Amino acid sequence: MLSGDKGASNSDPWATGKTASNHWIETGSHVMVVEPTVKTMAGSPRDPDPDPKKPYVVWPGTPYEHLMLPVK
Repeated sequence: MLSGDKGASNSDPWATGKTASNHWIETGSHVMVVEPTVKTMAGSPRDPDPDPKKPYVVWPGTPYEHLMLPVK
């Protein structure tokens, strides 16, 4: 994911494109931390429209949530 992404919905893990209500976000270069517990994510923003230049939780409240760490 260091080459960046073309964006994804931060509320719908199955979304294939941007809509007015699916909280589309483009992060650019990033590292994802996926783990069975949310300990690493404690204190990270869980807002559906986070600042993509700071760490945040993707798909909060779903079984697919993970921590997104932007790389500058």
